[in-house]
Amino acid sequence: MDRFLEMQTFNAVVEAGSFVKAADALELSKAAVSRYVVELETRLGVRLLQRTTRRLSLTDEGQLFYARSKELLAELAEAEDEITSRNDAASGLLRVNAPFTFGVLHLAPLWGDFLRQHPKVKLEVTLADRLVDLVEEGFDVAIRIASLESSTLVSTRLATTRLLLCGAPQYLQSHGVPQHPDELASHAVIAYSYFSTRDEWHFQGPQGPVSVKTNPCFHTNNGDTCRAAALAGQGIILQPDFLVGSDVASGALVELLPQFQARDIGIYAVYPTRKHVSPKVRSLIAFLKAHFSQLGAAG
Repeated sequence: MDRFLEMQTFNAVVEAGSFVKAADALELSKAAVSRYVVELETRLGVRLLQRTTRRLSLTDEGQLFYARSKELLAELAEAEDEITSRNDAASGLLRVNAPFTFGVLHLAPLWGDFLRQHPKVKLEVTLADRLVDLVEEGFDVAIRIASLESSTLVSTRLATTRLLLCGAPQYLQSHGVPQHPDELASHAVIAYSYFSTRDEWHFQGPQGPVSVKTNPCFHTNNGDTCRAAALAGQGIILQPDFLVGSDVASGALVELLPQFQARDIGIYAVYPTRKHVSPKVRSLIAFLKAHFSQLGAAG
């Protein structure tokens, strides 16, 4: 069996939400689509989809396989696009959205090199931590730092970053050092408004996963504000290492509960479709992938 076709069919079913719609999109029979998915599950030895008469849902293994296979299919499409249109010059207005702090710290220094390599491109960069609608707001590419859910958008992983739990020495001297994530519920917490889990923080500990519902004294939609408040001794934060890593290294902030690790999150370039990707978008993604692959990660 063609593994690529199995993977492509499985992804089509997930994205369409049904075998019938996936069959229409792939121009295959429903029986063929069902057979490819069953043979994929048989080969892997796991169930990827839960099927009922009303809906389909992904198992845990299905969610993992979908995320990884979606990236592989996107990269294959990019490779094909690169070969078939390698002589197309990147040109025109390129509208990019990125999170504010990451955009300032890690992207702003790169734009000069990118424009020198692609002199026919005009760049427009908008920094905003909110989740923008690429199609509605007219962006060509968005940089997102998140655990991406199933989406009609196409994503390419650029790097990963780790969330660090930390606080300032003066805060910890006054309020004590938490010994377990459960204790965070009684601490002053400075919370980032756009966390997908809001005020519930998740960790992987020596005995398995741990979740705690925090009671923030301060919400903000900006990571720099979280950092500044923590540095001023106002409470504990959970923020990416690219933002607070230097503070932890200098001792201005102290990493807490290192045996309880928050999840790594991906840094992605997201764009509306893999069909007919323009040279300017393809050039930007290749440029960013090359840069972050050299760094190994952001931070």
